[in-house]
Parts: sequence; structure tokens; C-alpha cells
Amino acid sequence: MSLDLFPSATMTRYIARMFAVRIVAVLVMLVLVLQMLNLLSESGHILAAKGNGQRELLHFVALRLPQLASKFLPYSVLLATMLTLTTLNQNSEVISMKAAGLSAHQILAPLFLVAAITSVINFTFNERVTVRAAAALKAWQDVDYGPVPPDTDLKTNVWMQDGPNVFYARTVVGRGAAMTMGDVSWYRRDPTGMVTEIVHAPHAQFARPGWRLDRPTSFDVQSTKLTPLGGPRVYANAVDPTQVLMRKTNADGESLWRLTDTIEAIHGAGYRTSELDGRWWHKLSGPLSALLMPLLGAVAGFGLARSGKLFVRALIGMALGFAYFVVDNAALAMGNFGAYTPFLAAWSPFLLFLLIGEAVLIRTEE
Repeated sequence: MSLDLFPSATMTRYIARMFAVRIVAVLVMLVLVLQMLNLLSESGHILAAKGNGQRELLHFVALRLPQLASKFLPYSVLLATMLTLTTLNQNSEVISMKAAGLSAHQILAPLFLVAAITSVINFTFNERVTVRAAAALKAWQDVDYGPVPPDTDLKTNVWMQDGPNVFYARTVVGRGAAMTMGDVSWYRRDPTGMVTEIVHAPHAQFARPGWRLDRPTSFDVQSTKLTPLGGPRVYANAVDPTQVLMRKTNADGESLWRLTDTIEAIHGAGYRTSELDGRWWHKLSGPLSALLMPLLGAVAGFGLARSGKLFVRALIGMALGFAYFVVDNAALAMGNFGAYTPFLAAWSPFLLFLLIGEAVLIRTEE
């Protein structure tokens, strides 16, 4: 048996090209179908906003497309693995390669190579394209597909706790001491939790501590009297910019490096960051899941094609692959609840199914 990691150069190129073409084909098919369904479900909401038309529908497609491609690329690798190995098996090419002395791992090596390249491409695409599209789409959806201020760090509909009172901002722009808010309201509550006064202002700026409201007006709930308060006044002394980061940080809309800065800022203020830590680790383990798919789908490529069990093997491979995604989402949810550590929540499914895939492959083929 050959001790080389890969089969011959010709065989490697042949299998790798076949696998890569199928990944692209399956991804295009999945994205087109899912994009069509997503557009059908959201088009009513988009067109309900005043002034929206075909241009906004195309803008939604442009923002949603990178997210669908990034999310379903590992699924495409799994399905492409099934198609590639099933085709090779049905044409007796797997039997020929094994008769030539190649092990199962050597047959799968070209698939692992393409999957590794796919993982790198997916990670780079996420950091450069997907996060920006996700942030822009989230900001657009938060204003019900209406006009969005031209700011890349916009947050909308932010509610914050100011002791017994509540502070609300329609829009938030910037970070740290430079953070500004638009269309703000401060709700004074009595000991029973009932709102007794509402102070509204079109603009607010961080005053260290508190927020300076420009041209505020006070509405007394009991007397229903609206009173202009004159010059700027400071409210919500217990609210700091870190609370905004805690409540409105969209991990899917921030790059790995920007999310690192956000976590450090929140952690430095003494708040819990376990959920964001898990999302940080998942930005690494998520794209790397494509590397796992050839191993989980490998069971479909071996065994005799004429034995009548090829379909069963294909089902087993698909079950293993989709089980990984189910366990991955469940582990991430457990990490958000604090049952798992962030590192364990992001990496335990990958390590678990790596061992399962290797055990199945070694037990059945090696």
C-alpha cells in the first residue's frame, strides 16, 4: 500500500475538479431556491414601506445573497461529497483505486484539499463581504425597510435600563464617548413600575455621566400636559455606551477583529460576554465545518454499488452531516445559556463528529 498522502497528480486533479464543480453547482441551486423563497416572504414588507419598489427588492437580494451563500456553503460541500463519491462508486472507480493500493483516506484526500480551500474562502468571504451585508440588512430591517441613515455603525430601537427608569433611542450612531442618539425618550417610573413622565428629545449626546438631551419636552402622564423644558438637560445617568453594545451587538454583522474590540469593551466594563465569546469562536469553527463534510459523507463512497446498500449508505452519510449542523446549533444555544463554555460550545461538535467520522471510516474501510 502506498504511503503517499495523495493519489497520483492526475487522479488528484480529476477528483478535485469533479468535487469543486459539484460544490459550485449545488451552492448555486440552494442559494437560488432559498433566495426566491426568502424574497417571496419579505417582498410584502419591503413594498409596504413608502417609496419602495423594484430597486429596493434588488437591494434586498444583494444584501441577503452573501448570507445565504456563506451559511449554506457547508451544506453544499456535504451534498457535493455525496454526489461525487456516489458517482465514483457507481462507475467502479472507487474499486479500481482501492485495487491499485489506495486507502480510503488517500481517496478522500483530494476532497479534503478542496474542502480546506473552501473553508478559507468562506472565512475570507465572511470577513470581507457577509458581515457588511448582514449589518446593512439588520439596520434596514430595524427601520421596517425605510430610509436608513448612511452610517456603517448604526443601531436602531435600543432600550436601556436607568435604575427604575427606562431610556430609549430610535437610532444610535458611533461608539464610546463619541456615541450620539436620535429620537430619544426617557421614561420615569414610580415604585410600582407605572410610567409617570416621558421626556422626549430629537437628539442626545453622552455627557459623562448621563445623556444630554437637546430641546427636551416633558409629558406628564397624569395631567396629560406637554411642557417644553428649554435648554439641554441631562438624564439617564446610569446608562453608558457599553449598555448599547451589550444590547445591540450583532455578532453576524461584525468582523472577527471588530467583535474582539466589542468584547473587550464590554468585558472591561464588568459585564458578561459569554454569548459573544461563543460567537467569536464560531466565526472560526463555522467555516471550518466544510472541512468535516467529506469525512462525514465518505460512507456513501465505499461498499459495492451493486449490493443494494448504496442508497442506505448515502442516507447514513446525509444523516451524519445534517446531525452535525443540528448539534452545532444546539451547542451554541447551550453556550448562550451558560451551560457550556464559549470554546466548548463552538468546537465540541466539530471535534465530536471528527472522531465519529474517523471511527466510521476506519471501522468500515480501513
